[in-house]
Formats: sequence, C-alpha cells, structure tokens
Amino acid sequence: MPIRDHILPEFDHEMAGTRRSLERVPEDRMAWKPHEKSGTMGWLATHLARLPYWAVQTITRDSIDIAPTDGSAAPGPPVTTRRELLELFDRNVAEARAAIAGASDETLRKPWTMLAGGRVIFTQPKVTVLRGFVVNHIIHHRAQLGVYLRLNDIPVPALYGATADERG
Repeated sequence: MPIRDHILPEFDHEMAGTRRSLERVPEDRMAWKPHEKSGTMGWLATHLARLPYWAVQTITRDSIDIAPTDGSAAPGPPVTTRRELLELFDRNVAEARAAIAGASDETLRKPWTMLAGGRVIFTQPKVTVLRGFVVNHIIHHRAQLGVYLRLNDIPVPALYGATADERG
C-alpha cells in the first residue's frame, strides 16, 4: 500500500475535526486572548486555517525558511469573518489533500529541511514532516482553540469522543 494511503484517512479525520472547531469561532471575539503573551483568537484561527497548506509546501519543496533574512515570509492578513476563515481553511485542505494524494512513496521518503534565517532547524523525511509537523501541529493549535472556546463559554466540539457540550 502506498504511504499516502496511510496518511490520507488520518488527514481527513483531523481536518474534519479542525473545521468543526473553526466553525465555532465567533466573529465578535477575534481580538480576544486569554493572556497577554497569547495570540488572539483571530490569529490562532487564521493560523489553523493556513496550516494545511504546509502539506503542499512539504511535498512540493525540499526546504522552507520560516524567517528569511529578506523578510519575504510575512504571513498574509488575518481573516476577520468566519466565512473567510472557513473558505481559507477549505481551500488549503483541498490543495493539501490533492498534494498528499498525488505524492509517490519516493517523494514522501525524500528529506525536507526547515530553516530559520538560513540556519537549519531540522531535516526529516517528508512523510515524517507531514505527520509530525503538519498534522500534529494542527492538532496542537486546535487544542489551544478548544481552550479559547471554553473560556468564552462557546461549546467545544466532540473530536475524539464526547465533550461536556456534546455527549454521545
């Protein structure tokens, strides 16, 4: 069985749960944050909506510099409406899924490097980056969003089982 066929079911499952979480982000709370050192809910939701595209970057490139010295890695503007948020997420998930579905085992075994300012942060096989750095990164930030939702008394969606808000 090709490697991509092992990755896609988990990717699909996690993206569906992430979308359910993003659907709950209230437009009137985009500037809210739980602590001065924390990002805003709008920043966090926008980051989550952009993260699936990292799968495309992983498959189609051999490296990425997240802090290039020329400043060219500046992220786009944050989204301000739930509609924009979900459209961005859906577009990035579709592109990521297509990239994964089209990736050969040979491609997924190739090394991929993350740099910051030209300095190597890590090098791993692309398949490892997809699972560890893309999908797990999304799960990590989705969990943060769940806390943001809870602290704003917004029902937290069931992801791996019931929540206090969604039983059974």
